[in-house]
Amino acid sequence: MNRPVNIDVLLQPRPPSPLQEIRDERFERHGVRLVLKRDDLVHPELPGNKWRKLAPNLRVAVADGADELVTFGGAYSNHLRATAAAGRLLGLPTVGVVRGEELAGRELNPSLARCTADGMRLHFVPRSVYRRKGEPEVLARLLAGAGAEGAYVVPEGGSNAVALGGCAELGQELRGEADVVAVACGTGGTLAGLAAGLGPGQRALGVPVVAGGFLGAEIRSFQTAAFGAPLGNWELAEGFEWGGYARVPAELEAFAADFEDRHGVPVERVYVAKLLYALTALTEAGRFRPGTALAAVVTGRP
Repeated sequence: MNRPVNIDVLLQPRPPSPLQEIRDERFERHGVRLVLKRDDLVHPELPGNKWRKLAPNLRVAVADGADELVTFGGAYSNHLRATAAAGRLLGLPTVGVVRGEELAGRELNPSLARCTADGMRLHFVPRSVYRRKGEPEVLARLLAGAGAEGAYVVPEGGSNAVALGGCAELGQELRGEADVVAVACGTGGTLAGLAAGLGPGQRALGVPVVAGGFLGAEIRSFQTAAFGAPLGNWELAEGFEWGGYARVPAELEAFAADFEDRHGVPVERVYVAKLLYALTALTEAGRFRPGTALAAVVTGRP
């Protein structure tokens, strides 16, 4: 299959993404300046950290002559959708290994329906097997079962050592723009790269959207694999998971809708709403000293 080696020519990303200052009394009365890093505008179909993490992997896959991409995710995975879209744009077949064998044969939800519309072949597996996909033998069986033995493998969420280089570019774009740069965390890859790219005196703050307390070790492992050692000044603000991944209780929904009304910015609910809520709560609790410039990375769109 003939594909361009330079994927940026075909995909036409729009970095650096813009900064948008937000005037909000909940921050201003504490002397905190809030800006949004509108990474949701970096690409129309691969917004935010999906572009940052997928692009480096796509460059490697195309350079290696891969004929297919395979990746992993749950039934509502934005990463699966982004990978399917990237495959369509590049003319590269994609396979999505989906957590939950019980979903096979059911009517597809809008996220998975979008994946198939973009040409992704879905392969449903039991949750017990999916949890062990990091084991080489299990991964080999999964790929064989999906008919994707020779495919280029992009990990769940797109987070690997290759992806961290793209996320470090995000940090580099924010050098000198804020004292604290905050981002919502799923697998931790975006925070790991972001922290490595920031400049001296800057701090990265991650807001996990999944409970479990495992992210610190994962971030250090990602950085060691990508850069040889943990880098940057970063920390996690836990306790804003709202019951788990993709849970959007009424209070969080009301907060997100109110933020949209106040500022005219679309708020993605799974990641960005939890990030903005956490920053509002932390500011009101006095977590940031007066005079702090706080940047929130908008990693996706609704």
